[in-house]
Amino acid sequence: MHVTIRQIGNSQGIVIPKPLLAQVGLDAGGAEITVEAGALVLRKPAKPVRAGWADAARKIAGTGDEALVMGEFGNEADAEISW
Repeated sequence: MHVTIRQIGNSQGIVIPKPLLAQVGLDAGGAEITVEAGALVLRKPAKPVRAGWADAARKIAGTGDEALVMGEFGNEADAEISW
């Protein structure tokens, strides 16, 4: 598909047809752009680190199943420590 590069202020840009964006799962939320082997490459943005952890923690807390998986354990000298 041929697209025209247009002047946009001090920059230049192209209009990406909606069907192409839908094919790769991109939307108005944005994309990551890189140059690879002389080509511009658009990708879905990477998910932030720990994305969804807060929701998962709330879900676990809501079930009431907060028991330790490995049980309690400590160091031998822990009993001597005064907290």
